[in-house]
Amino acid sequence: MKRKIEIFTAGCPVCDEQVQKIKELACSCCDIEVLNVNQSPNALNRSKSFGIKRLPSVVIDGVLAECCSGNIDFEQLKSMGLGKQM
Repeated sequence: MKRKIEIFTAGCPVCDEQVQKIKELACSCCDIEVLNVNQSPNALNRSKSFGIKRLPSVVIDGVLAECCSGNIDFEQLKSMGLGKQM
């Protein structure tokens, strides 16, 4: 069973840096999907369904990380399961 990690981005250099950091922290149980809201109407609609107001934002197993209302808190993402074997 894999943990679903969705990273919502705008495709900007700041987002790209955060995506890279998340990928570095991920483990083999993490299934990472990067969703660029500027390139995909489906990604934009999905981000709206989570109430995302800032990018980048991270959703782990269907739960928007609270840290994503500002800067990404990598420790919180780890506590939610990022990089941990299941």
